[in-house]
Amino acid sequence: MSSLLMRKRPAGTAGAGLTRRGLLLRAGLGAGAAGLLARPIGNHFIEPAVAAEPKPPANSPVEVKHTVCSHCSVGCSVEAVVQNGVWIRQDAAFDSPINMGAHCAKGASVREHGHGEHRLRYPMKLVDGKYQRISWDQAITEVGDRLLKVREQAGQDAVFWIGSSKHNNEQSYLLRKFVSMWGSNNTDHQARICHSTTVAGVAQTFGYGAMTNSFNDLHHSKAVLFIGSNPSEAHPISMLHFLHAKELGAKMIVVDPRFTRTARFAHHYVRIRPGTDIAFVWGMLWHIFANGWEDREYIAARTYGMDAVRKEVQKWTPDRVSEVTGVPEASVREAAEMLARNKPSSVVWCMGITQHHVGTANVRALSILQLVLGNIGVAGGGANIYRGHDNVQGATDVGPNPDSLPGYYGLAEGAWKHFCAAWGVDYEWLKGRYASKALMEKPGMTVSRWFDGVLEKAEYVDQPNPLRAVVYWGHAPNSQTRLPDMRAAMQKLDLLVVIDPYPTMTAAMHGRRDGVYLLPACTQFETQGSCTASNRSVQWRERVIQPIFESKTDHEIMYLFAKKFGFAEQLVKNIKVVNNEPVIEDILREINRSVWTIGYSGISPERLKLHMQHKADFDPTTLRADSGPCKGDYYGLPWPCWGTPEMKHPGTPILYDLSKTVADGGMPFRANWGVEHDGQSLLAADGSTNRDSQLDTGYPEFDHVFLKKLGWWSDLTPTEQAAAEGKNWKTDPSGGIIRVVIAHGCAPYGNARARAQVWNFPDPVPVHREPLLTPRPDLLAKYPTFEDRANFWRLPTLYKSVQGARDYSKDFPLIMTSGRLVEYEGGGDETRSNPWLAELQQAMFVEINPFDAGHVGVKTGEFVWVETPTGARLKVHAMVTPRVGQGVVWMPYHFGGWWMGEDLLRQYPEGAAPIVRGEAANTGWTYGYDAVTMMQETKVSLCRLRRHA
Repeated sequence: MSSLLMRKRPAGTAGAGLTRRGLLLRAGLGAGAAGLLARPIGNHFIEPAVAAEPKPPANSPVEVKHTVCSHCSVGCSVEAVVQNGVWIRQDAAFDSPINMGAHCAKGASVREHGHGEHRLRYPMKLVDGKYQRISWDQAITEVGDRLLKVREQAGQDAVFWIGSSKHNNEQSYLLRKFVSMWGSNNTDHQARICHSTTVAGVAQTFGYGAMTNSFNDLHHSKAVLFIGSNPSEAHPISMLHFLHAKELGAKMIVVDPRFTRTARFAHHYVRIRPGTDIAFVWGMLWHIFANGWEDREYIAARTYGMDAVRKEVQKWTPDRVSEVTGVPEASVREAAEMLARNKPSSVVWCMGITQHHVGTANVRALSILQLVLGNIGVAGGGANIYRGHDNVQGATDVGPNPDSLPGYYGLAEGAWKHFCAAWGVDYEWLKGRYASKALMEKPGMTVSRWFDGVLEKAEYVDQPNPLRAVVYWGHAPNSQTRLPDMRAAMQKLDLLVVIDPYPTMTAAMHGRRDGVYLLPACTQFETQGSCTASNRSVQWRERVIQPIFESKTDHEIMYLFAKKFGFAEQLVKNIKVVNNEPVIEDILREINRSVWTIGYSGISPERLKLHMQHKADFDPTTLRADSGPCKGDYYGLPWPCWGTPEMKHPGTPILYDLSKTVADGGMPFRANWGVEHDGQSLLAADGSTNRDSQLDTGYPEFDHVFLKKLGWWSDLTPTEQAAAEGKNWKTDPSGGIIRVVIAHGCAPYGNARARAQVWNFPDPVPVHREPLLTPRPDLLAKYPTFEDRANFWRLPTLYKSVQGARDYSKDFPLIMTSGRLVEYEGGGDETRSNPWLAELQQAMFVEINPFDAGHVGVKTGEFVWVETPTGARLKVHAMVTPRVGQGVVWMPYHFGGWWMGEDLLRQYPEGAAPIVRGEAANTGWTYGYDAVTMMQETKVSLCRLRRHA
């Protein structure tokens, strides 16, 4: 890419009317920063539609609406040009410090949402196998009555509510509140099946479950390890930032079973056997420890349990690593040396690391690697997790999680009382909405296993009754594994509801004759609200257009159902409602008043809107505003943004950075596990503190008692003292404890050591365990999986009995793995319904190594059957390519609309089927779930290929 895009604004241009956008337009740069075009460029890259659409009056005003791409989590700004209520074109957002005018194919085509020819247009119900149009009043009445009947007959927990990482923060928060007032914790969303293992792994190591640095911060990196990550396709605009670092000399290592589009940029590419990431990372650490490349001072001052890691790593000698991973010793050493001797160095991972039955352990291994090198809390370093959907980070932070209230508060009585106070409802009333206090405090089921909650025998389900109704509220079923089992569960339900802008594959795959309702929700371009990018920056979307067809905003639908269920008054106690639509800004203000744990408290709608209006003031490397009304802030106020909005905390660009004051965005590791364990201190060493901290040592989290012991209680105002009495920094509704602690240079959550050893996980130190369906049965005795669990997230969960059932590798000799394409996203319903994207990728396919293709006798473009141990058969096109190694096949997971060779076109509502349909890879995927979070296994299984007759 051109370095010009990455440079800071020239000195003296601030306030002189020259923004990045103006500078780049004068330079004549094209979309995506590809370089100079041969012809002059206008101010837009998607022209007004020329189809038979009504043209707005020539003299009607033109508005530019500031919004954010609704696909991946990079957070690219979109400038939507609207005339007379019509979205007429899309301008390049050159002023955005994140994408600086660039877009991938998906981002460049989001205007299609403003037309939505394949959208779900009005409420529908399935009658004798055919979808019929109904009114919204009928839909709310009938669905509401049927859900209340299930609640009465089988209890609150017999309904499972599947939320969405496409919901904005306010809708995600409101949905968790809504389900709580329904009386259940049976709710979940996409994060479970993409990065739940990341959240658990990094949170239990460092303190917070999120990306530590930012895409932009890669400019400072001297080396980057991409492992299980293909951002060239999954997060294309993020690659612009790394490629700038590469121009400046950064080294690039890519570890992946497949030679990806990202791997083509690498200085060092490592082809690894799927499912052996821990063995590979321990192999790198073996070389790092053996050569003294670790940061010993950092380890001594800021980590706990590293001796246990050393003990495990010693077992992973070079020959052992090569035996398990298939990677030669020299390649492992080269990767280790490149990362260790070019610091600061960063590690980037995605679902190639997380979607394993040892996903949390994979994440922990990489987190430990960065601790050993002293790369956490420094510019250019970090554990950088690239997340999937546009608001999957925000939905995880404040949304419908089965094991926590917003802000990761958990489900204990104290957490419920905190939120009851914030919601303005009586705790006893809310407790009465649940079947029991025990169920109120018990984590619910996960979206990855909801169908087992239907199919499992009642005596094995850890709740009063199995599931009888499911509400899909913005989630694609084909993004989940074991689709035949899911289909069987759908047929057994009393009721199946889809609330979505598109009917999704749910509408076509269920095989039912009745009991299905489709309710049209609008897209994020037809509402407003905030969304959180992967780097924790929060951005505000303006409403671009009004809801099209008969679609409604998700929060209006929540309110209508709350009225039907009888708790609308409690749902919006502190929130204004206009025309049945809760006011989004009021919802965010309630988040500000309640979510202190992760610092959403300082992120007010007013501050976010100001950032969006002044994007040009933010530096594209540091993300800090150099001038203007946001001066001193980091773009999007990356959380934690401590205290109240009035404190004006600038946000935290890099987690765990001791070089800054806490007031200026610095912080230590979180003290979240007490002060000692097994006689060893968990608090940071003396002298290991943030700049200007008045406590020059480790310290626990702050509460009213600690504040009084330090003599700081008197710094609170009388009003704050009254509110903070008996509280800690997380539950003090005034924010006074946080304000005073930061004034003394300390972090509200304490100053501790990162945990290399985590005693509350199945494996305190990660160990290699062979995949449940392994191509190497000879290794099972050395590296077995976990024991089966009778009750895990309310369900029996199998490990050893699956792995030991039989040697599947004899009949299914190929390793099967999956991943993303640049053209599509998630389950693909939105993007495969977009004609611009559908034209680019028209068919589902499987990548096959030439050797394996020759063995089967198949050529590129021919149909081939992919058969798996479940009995599933997928009819897909063959792509013969050396991108995959011998013995490995790869499929994208965005497709749906076929079922084992049959096109389901007739099963969709008329006119609402995606343009491109194909087999869902997950139809064939096998059993496997992470031992901490119930993440599904989608990166390693077994299959065989057969020619299509």
